[in-house]
Amino acid sequence: MPKAVKEILHPELMEEKSTSVNVGGGGVNVNTGKGKPGGDTHVNVGGKGVGVNTGKPGGGTDVNDPDPFNYLYAASETQIHEDPNVALFFLEKDMHPGATMSLHFIENTEKSAFLPYQTAQKIPFSSDKLPEIFNKFSVKPGSVKAEMMKNTIKECEQPAIEGEEKYCATSLESMIDYSISKLGKVDQAVSTEVEKQTPMQKYTIAAGVQKMTDDKAVVCHKQNYAYAVFYCHKSETTRAYMVPLEGAGGTKAKALAVCHTDTSAWNPKHLAFQFLKVEPGTIPVCHFLPRDHVVWVPK
Repeated sequence: MPKAVKEILHPELMEEKSTSVNVGGGGVNVNTGKGKPGGDTHVNVGGKGVGVNTGKPGGGTDVNDPDPFNYLYAASETQIHEDPNVALFFLEKDMHPGATMSLHFIENTEKSAFLPYQTAQKIPFSSDKLPEIFNKFSVKPGSVKAEMMKNTIKECEQPAIEGEEKYCATSLESMIDYSISKLGKVDQAVSTEVEKQTPMQKYTIAAGVQKMTDDKAVVCHKQNYAYAVFYCHKSETTRAYMVPLEGAGGTKAKALAVCHTDTSAWNPKHLAFQFLKVEPGTIPVCHFLPRDHVVWVPK
């Protein structure tokens, strides 16, 4: 199980003896007591155990800035100049040993946890239920938290771009079920791992770049919400790589990179095009994934 998932398992899932997650070896097996008779888990979702991230990873960006990994949206001026995720985008031709990039792999300290499956299923997740959702989580309408939650639901309700399928998973089990339904057998789930938290620094690509998948994958991006929600999308035009990096300060990382070979349906003003100075559909566009995002690789 990738660290990105392990870190946000709800304590009740970790303590539950029937809970097991085994990713790899040609399949994914999960038992969270979903089918257990009388297995209704009680979680205080409005208390201190569930938090809301009050800023996009790294901070410095506006709460209304679009998710840089949602390709329907144009970048705002704020994002272009201030969003640390800008540096994560690069061209596939530049991914080779010896290449250098200035990167900041931020650790999101607000680790909103996955709720148990049965609990998540009972909580509404739609724009027309926002007053009920805010009330359940004691979130004041109009607050920063409320705006973030509203934006997450809005992005989840938007249609997928042409050539992709999307789904917002509100529990670990629903994320795994979706990935298996789209990929068939899953070989493994992977995420970016960095030795330690460091400031922005120059990284050099080391030898040993590993191609994880050559065409299709399910990529899941962690969202800002009161509990763990992942925006997942499946594409047939995606290559995933595990890239070994060595920082100028000695920090080592294994960074997950996703390359999109067909960007013709993306918003022409998306952050990637403005940063890389390329046009939609002309050249594969790649990006490293933040530490709390996950890629599901088919067998």
